[in-house]
Amino acid sequence: MSQRFTVSKSDGERRPSDIQGEVNQLFEGDEPATGSSAEADGSAAGGEVLVVLKGDSIPKESSPFINSSDAAAEKSQQYDGKNMALFEEEMDTSPMVSSLLSSLANYSNLPQGSKEHEEAENNEAESSRKKPVKAPQLGTLMGVYLPCIQNIFGVILFLRMTWLVGIGGVVGTFVIVTMCCTTTMLTAISMSAIATNGVVPAGGSYYMISRSLGPEFGGAVGICFYLGTTFAGAMYILGAIELLLIYIAPQVAIFPLEGLEGPEAEAALLNNMRVYGTILLTSMATVVFVGVKYVNKLALVFLACVILSILAVYAGVIKTGIDAPDFPVCLLGNRTLIWKTFDVCSKTVETANGTVTTQLWRMFCDSPFLNATCDKYFTSNNVTQIQGIPGVASGILSENLFGTYYEKGDLIARTNMDSVEDQDDPLTNANRYVLADIASFFTLLVGIYFPSVTGIMAGSNRSGDLRDAQKSIPVGTIAAITTTSFVYMSSVILFGACIDGVVLRDKFGEGVHGNLVIGTLAWPSPWVIVIGSFFSTCGAGLQSLTGAPRLMQAIAKDGIVPALRIFGHAKANGEPTWSLLLTACICEIGILIASLDLVAPILSMFFLMCYMFVNLACALQTLLRTPNWRPRFKFYHWALSFLGMSLCLTLMFLCSWYYAIVAMVIAGSIYKYIEFAGAEKEWGDGIRGLSLSAARYALMRLEEGPPHTKNWRPQLLTLVSTDAEQNVEQPRLLSLTNQLKAGKGLTIVGTALVGTFLENYEQSQRAEQALRKLMETEKVKGFCQVTVSSNLRDATSHLIQASGLGGLKHNAVLVSWPRNWRQGDEHQTWRNFVELVRETTAADLALLVPKNVAAFPSNGERFTEGHIDVWWIVHDGGMLMLLPFLLRQHKVWRKCKMRIFTVAQLDDNSIQMKKDLTTFLYHLRIDAMVEVVEMHDSDISAYTYEKTLVMEQRSQMLKQIKMTRTEREREIQSITDSSRGSIRRKNPAAVTTQLSVTEEPPAASKDEKPEEESKSASPPVCPPDQVQLIHDNTTPASPATPATPLTPAEGVQSPGAQVQMTWTEKCDGEPAKPPGAATPEGIKDLFNMKPEWENLNQSNVRRMHTALRLNEVIIKKSSEAKLVLLNMPGPPKNRTGDENYMEFLEVLTDGLNRVLLVRGGGREVITIYS
Repeated sequence: MSQRFTVSKSDGERRPSDIQGEVNQLFEGDEPATGSSAEADGSAAGGEVLVVLKGDSIPKESSPFINSSDAAAEKSQQYDGKNMALFEEEMDTSPMVSSLLSSLANYSNLPQGSKEHEEAENNEAESSRKKPVKAPQLGTLMGVYLPCIQNIFGVILFLRMTWLVGIGGVVGTFVIVTMCCTTTMLTAISMSAIATNGVVPAGGSYYMISRSLGPEFGGAVGICFYLGTTFAGAMYILGAIELLLIYIAPQVAIFPLEGLEGPEAEAALLNNMRVYGTILLTSMATVVFVGVKYVNKLALVFLACVILSILAVYAGVIKTGIDAPDFPVCLLGNRTLIWKTFDVCSKTVETANGTVTTQLWRMFCDSPFLNATCDKYFTSNNVTQIQGIPGVASGILSENLFGTYYEKGDLIARTNMDSVEDQDDPLTNANRYVLADIASFFTLLVGIYFPSVTGIMAGSNRSGDLRDAQKSIPVGTIAAITTTSFVYMSSVILFGACIDGVVLRDKFGEGVHGNLVIGTLAWPSPWVIVIGSFFSTCGAGLQSLTGAPRLMQAIAKDGIVPALRIFGHAKANGEPTWSLLLTACICEIGILIASLDLVAPILSMFFLMCYMFVNLACALQTLLRTPNWRPRFKFYHWALSFLGMSLCLTLMFLCSWYYAIVAMVIAGSIYKYIEFAGAEKEWGDGIRGLSLSAARYALMRLEEGPPHTKNWRPQLLTLVSTDAEQNVEQPRLLSLTNQLKAGKGLTIVGTALVGTFLENYEQSQRAEQALRKLMETEKVKGFCQVTVSSNLRDATSHLIQASGLGGLKHNAVLVSWPRNWRQGDEHQTWRNFVELVRETTAADLALLVPKNVAAFPSNGERFTEGHIDVWWIVHDGGMLMLLPFLLRQHKVWRKCKMRIFTVAQLDDNSIQMKKDLTTFLYHLRIDAMVEVVEMHDSDISAYTYEKTLVMEQRSQMLKQIKMTRTEREREIQSITDSSRGSIRRKNPAAVTTQLSVTEEPPAASKDEKPEEESKSASPPVCPPDQVQLIHDNTTPASPATPATPLTPAEGVQSPGAQVQMTWTEKCDGEPAKPPGAATPEGIKDLFNMKPEWENLNQSNVRRMHTALRLNEVIIKKSSEAKLVLLNMPGPPKNRTGDENYMEFLEVLTDGLNRVLLVRGGGREVITIYS
């Protein structure tokens, strides 16, 4: 369990009476007041206050529970002035329970397309509210059961079912049917759970999946379902044309088949399919375009055709048990002959005039005479006539139990009959026999059969028309699947028990006079099946051309796929014209394929993928136990959904592994396209819930212990400041963040606002938006956080303490160096900075402080050469080694080389140090140049003493902030006089040593210029008698020189006046000489100041000496470096020396363009081990 404590400063105790008063004021309509104003405002408590609550800008699902219409607003007025005055301000957003129940009672779940987003559909929604909507009246039978029956029973049952039984055998086909029906039943259970977990508008499976798995999955699977529905339309049209050209009117073929053999005949048939398929597609699309109402009127006719055809088959099966029909099949040996061009199944016929040859003889012999030369196989084998439909009581079932698979061009032969043939003889007269038109195998049968069990979504697509969708969809869908599964399974057994194997394997009925095989079984006539299946197939095609465009329209209106938005447009009556045109074009692709057996596996892929994600959605919602997951349908379980999903995936690869891969690539491409280019939607989907669950699990795992050194990476908390308009003042700080992170690890960008949260909420929201926008611009992947507190120090402290969650917490803080910290009005800035350094140290957090952050490169810049110099003074856990390596992963710093400098003292062996450091870097796998800089002990220079003296004078001045004006002026005057007297003891003309640290002018506070830009020249030092004390605005200020002010008291604000103390150039204007250029006489005179030096804090003198020496060496070695990384010294334990600490850091980094000060977090962050 993750625990977090935040330490904060209390502003004082609050009496219970104060709190109670604020509560009373809040409920009476006034904001809480403080002090005397609370009593004054209390009299106005009865006034009406309008409270506007702003949302989180996330589009929500439209809901019947919150009625924002004008009528509802008027209705809410009746509660004013009654017993509900306590809640009167919440009426606009939280309706009364009575109005909630009223809106529920009047709610009509009759959606027109996907109109769940009120923002995108305001105009249409308002106009639809004004129109009276007829209450839906359809029940389970007419609304769900019969539409599902009509959509499930299709062309495969009539054209391919007998062939599937013949090829796969009763056992094999029964397994296929069982697998497919089980898959759809499990999918129906999952779909019922989803469909009863709220209202499902038009769009059916697309709506369910998108709202359960998110817009990316929803869009990908929705488009796959659309493609499946479209190709289903092509399959139905091809089935109708096959019935027309082969069984109903073969003579209307544009490309005649008579006299053609083999590939030529196959090509002619396919061309006929293409031509007539295109004509039929155009006709159907025209009907749909003119008006879908005609399709709906014909739906019952098509449904009647389906039911009558199935009843005719069962009637025929019963009749075969009583009196088998006469459908003879002619066999030569064991080969099935095409019974078209001969009349008698015999070689010769005995007549009164003797033995006469038949037409069959003439087909295999060169003359009609008995002594003619005939085909060898014809001569060696007898002709046999068998009954194609021996009947259900014949026992033929045992012969049809197991399958017989063929290669393309194989002969359809009876397995239990012998024939005389020579294996070496070539096949002759092949066009006389029934041949296999395609290679058959088990997985092909699965792909061809599966489309016959699709259509289970028909009920959920009509949820708006149902009287009680929550009850009708599960009952009707499951009942329809049960019915169709029974029909399919019984058909497999009955076909195997009634029809001979050679007839079953005869796909086009060529052995039974060109009759439809299932038609031979029907009673009273084969034409019942032929005509009924033709009309039902045409009806199914019309339904597909009607449903697919509406599905595309629903996807387009959601706006998740920008490229499809044009297809959301419709005619005035709502018909999706552009979607219909797209559907017709895609459907034409399936028709150009022209083979029912090749199109069926394609749509099987898309439907199986859709069903797989329906099962995944249900399993995911169930396992996550989402609070909103409350289906009325209770007979579901995540294991059933998971089994259904596994079956769908298995069937996809069983049907066709390459089609499955193509379908997955298409769905994956759509997913990634929506993810990167699509509109962001918040639908409360299960993937978001899964992400939360996975995040919680990962966070709990992270709590088990700190990360190993090998896994350590900087998890940054970047602290930025904002201006009055809540715009970020240091945008380059986020550029550096991006360059350090390269998109990896945790990044939190935080800022602090002063005030109370209630009063500054809108400002905090604006600041957060500004942070998000800048993070997006700088390509920083992470989170932003805005904290409001009574003062900046506490707000920053809260950010450091409370940012992150559990183990996902920052381990490093990135904050820029405080600009203009020497200015009097900025004194709190550097105090906050020093406290920040102390807090990060106490919390074992690393600290990165870029100085002159405005000079750092943006993400668009590139360094083509240069160095990143690391000055490794003390060991910090390896941070100084790791940071340059991370920076060089970014394209900005990639061309820079890394140099590492370390400092050797007098008693160190610099040669051995360099050798050891080189070996260490080799084991760290870091490529860098190594140099050891020797810094021997030396005497402390006069320049160091002068620096320390001025620094301590400045510190003493800063302590006077709380004094009265008179006391402060007197104290400053005494200090100035003392200093003036000590300076007079030496020769003024010889003094050329710089006395103070240079500072940035106040005018530069608004610039983004680096601090060191103003330090390009050392300030000249004037004779002491020219030093002036500048008081407040009563004394005119002396003109400032280009040099920066020298004294620390500049700009100190007080209640009464503004006091500045500065040394300014009033004399010769000559620039100061460097410290080393001092003359011996000057040095001698400076030593005459020893009484003042002896009073200095020797610790400060030593620190100043170290800072100056290090700065001198760093400038000498790294003045041309693109970036200098340097150990950051820690702050003093005595808080009275905080301002001195800032001076030390200024001296240490003086003259450097880009500096990154680094403090380690107290742990090793880099290791030599793998």
